[in-house]
Amino acid sequence: MTTEVRVPALGESVTEATIATWFKKPGDAVAVDEMICELETDKVTVEVPSPVAGQLAEIIAAEGQTVEVGALLATISDAAADAPAQPDKDAAEPAQPAPAAAPPSERENLTAVTVPALGESVTEATVASWFKKVGDDVKQDEMLCELETDKVSLEVPAPAGGVLREISAAEGTTVAPGDRIAMISGSADGMVEPALRPQESTQADPAQAAAGRRDTEDSPAARKAMAEAGISRDSVTGSGRDGRIMKEDVARSSPATPEPAPAAADSAPPATPARPPSPAEDAAREERVQMTRLRQTIARRLKEAQNTAAMLTTYNEVDMSAVMDLREQYKTLFEHKHGVRLGFMSFFTRACCHALKEVPEVNAEIDGTEVIYKNFVHMGIATGTPSGLVVPVIRDADSLSFAEIEMAIAEKSLRARDGKLSMGELQGGTFTISNGGVYGSLMSSPILNPPQSGILGMHKIEQRPVVVGGEIVIRPMMYLALSYDHRIVDGKGAVTFLVRVKEALEDPRRLLMDL
Repeated sequence: MTTEVRVPALGESVTEATIATWFKKPGDAVAVDEMICELETDKVTVEVPSPVAGQLAEIIAAEGQTVEVGALLATISDAAADAPAQPDKDAAEPAQPAPAAAPPSERENLTAVTVPALGESVTEATVASWFKKVGDDVKQDEMLCELETDKVSLEVPAPAGGVLREISAAEGTTVAPGDRIAMISGSADGMVEPALRPQESTQADPAQAAAGRRDTEDSPAARKAMAEAGISRDSVTGSGRDGRIMKEDVARSSPATPEPAPAAADSAPPATPARPPSPAEDAAREERVQMTRLRQTIARRLKEAQNTAAMLTTYNEVDMSAVMDLREQYKTLFEHKHGVRLGFMSFFTRACCHALKEVPEVNAEIDGTEVIYKNFVHMGIATGTPSGLVVPVIRDADSLSFAEIEMAIAEKSLRARDGKLSMGELQGGTFTISNGGVYGSLMSSPILNPPQSGILGMHKIEQRPVVVGGEIVIRPMMYLALSYDHRIVDGKGAVTFLVRVKEALEDPRRLLMDL
């Protein structure tokens, strides 16, 4: 008796998918609900489980083939179907069926670890580091390795517990979604969870067991950071649950451990201090570090923006007195009511949304010979992280309140620093705000974030003398810079946009009255 495996429902408006990977081949044993293949749609990646236990009899749709919902993928013969085949073997050689039964059971305990879906338009990643080595015990959902894409880093968890039997992709290897990167096998007694193997737990030394438990409590990314920085675990205070050390805890502790200084001193023993060092000696003191995929992508996209767009920057300045007074007056009440601090970014976000309604070309993009006008504002907020600059997107920012904007910015900025943003949260922006003022920048020309046509640069607030009503007064002033694509935005539109932002910030009541 055979059972058909068909393409499951893929979600609303999704009618077809592509066979990405087969985890099994004809003749392999499969267990109930064991994943046998992976399908890719234009939105998500779906794994197809086996509806019954048995043997994979035939694969109908090969890898790379496009299939519709309900299409036949494979057939599985169940255990009852295998029974008649055994008497034939028994007639020839009665002793053969017993040893032949071992490989299928062994295969049932093997679980493939594959590269997960990386997000829209992301087709590959690099294996940055392995947290486990071959032969190590792993628990279900324990982090095995870290993958680095051109936008984010993500950790790959173990789909099942057991022993790491094989690492198929070494560190530095480029992999694609669906690629197999490791294999996990169950324990000798057939149980998947390694915690159910009493013979190992009883033989382990109590001190070693405690150290192992302590080690697995910490974030794998934190363990990697501690190893790279040469920091002892005892010198780091964990902020996670039950004292779990997170990656940011290591970052906070690293300045207190000035270990690179003696290393630098040891690596440069001046034999003849009187003469200048030779080029070879200089080279010995240099350090070459491979650019991360994120940094490579930042470099490539920024250069593409310069080469593609007719980029121009226009400037203005804004008196921040009204915003600062309003913020000072209501910040305590605002925080008590909404649970988030009232910053400047919500004022700038609302001011930009207000100005984009009047100058919609700044919120548009070019697609070939067409201009796409966006009747919504997905606001990108440029955020600096230890890995590089990322731009999380606040969707429909034009419909959010001050409190909702502040909460969204705070939440996304925190997860951006921790490398926890998903791919979807970094895509789809229509306009970007970059705040270089937090680093002390007085004036700069921001670079466009393609395919967007505009980006606003904020800068440091500085007390300067200005003329107000015929008198010289000291006011908190900020330079604003709008970089725009001159192919779609004319100078008049760019200047009008900045003037509307300036007017809204110098008189925030205009935002409430939509003026």
